Amino acid sequence: MNFTIWGLSGSLHTERDSQLAFAQDRLHHWIDAVDAACNRFRADSEITRLNAARGEVALSDTLTRALVAARRASELTEGLCVPTVLPSLLALGYDRDYDTLNAVADEPVDLHPAPAFDTLGFDEATRRVTRTDWMIDLGASAKALVADLVVEDVSPTGGVVVEIGGDVCARGRGPEGPWVIGVAETLAVTGDEPRITLENGAVATSSNQVRTWQRGARRVGHIIDPRTGDSARSVYRTASVIDADCVGANAFATAALLWGEDAGWHITQAGRSARLVRHDGTVELFGAWPREEAA
Repeated sequence: MNFTIWGLSGSLHTERDSQLAFAQDRLHHWIDAVDAACNRFRADSEITRLNAARGEVALSDTLTRALVAARRASELTEGLCVPTVLPSLLALGYDRDYDTLNAVADEPVDLHPAPAFDTLGFDEATRRVTRTDWMIDLGASAKALVADLVVEDVSPTGGVVVEIGGDVCARGRGPEGPWVIGVAETLAVTGDEPRITLENGAVATSSNQVRTWQRGARRVGHIIDPRTGDSARSVYRTASVIDADCVGANAFATAALLWGEDAGWHITQAGRSARLVRHDGTVELFGAWPREEAA
C-alpha cells in the first residue's frame, strides 16, 4: 500500500494479506492523531494552540508521546535535534506548507541559537509544559514516531514495514524473507537505489538536498543547526543511520549532518551504523552497516 502524508510519500507492507486491513486501520489512526496534535500548518492543531499560549499548558496523550520522542532525540544527539528551532524556520521563510513554498525575499533576519529542550518545562507524568517564549516544530520526530507506533501495533500479528518520507521501521519478515529496503538519497525514488535487508530495526535518511528553498541568492533548507539557528551546512549531503526504531535513526541521521567530519566517530561510539555520502558522491560506511545489493 502506498500513501502520501505531509507532502511525503509513504508505504505500508505486511507479511500476510490477512494483516493488511488492521495495519491500514492503525496507520490511519496514528496519522490522524499525530496530524491533529503536531501539524503546525493547521490552524486548529494542538501545537498551533500551544505555540500561541502562555504559562502552564495541559497536553493530549498524543502530543505528550510526540514530546517524549523529541526529548529522546535531543538526548541521543547531545542537543543537536531539538524542536525549538521553529523561530529559525519561520525567519528563513518556512512559514507555510512546503508544497506552496518557492522563493523567499532575502530580507535581513536575526537568527539565534535554539533553546535547549529543558526550556519547555516538560513534565511527562502530568502531561504539561510551561510555555514562555519558545516555539516548537515536531515535523521530523513526529513522522518517525508514526512509523514506530504503527509497527508497534501491527507487529504482534506478523511481519510489517512502514516507510514515511525516508524513515523506515520494520519488524519480523516479509512474505519471502527479510524486508528489502532501498536506500534513497532524495524523496524521488527511482528504483535504482542500493538495497539492504532489515528485519527488526529502522533506517532513516536525512539530507540537506531536499526540502530546500531559495532565499534571495542563497539556498536554505529545513535542517537547522541549533548551535547557530541558521540553515545547516555539512560536509555530507546525505546521512542514513540504522537504529532500533525510527525516532532514534532519524535523530542520528539529522545529527550526523551537523556533526560533519566527526559524524562517523559519534555514530560508532553510540553503537549505531551509518552510510554517509559526501557532496562529490563519495560513500563512507561506519559501524555494522549491512552489505548492499544493487537494485
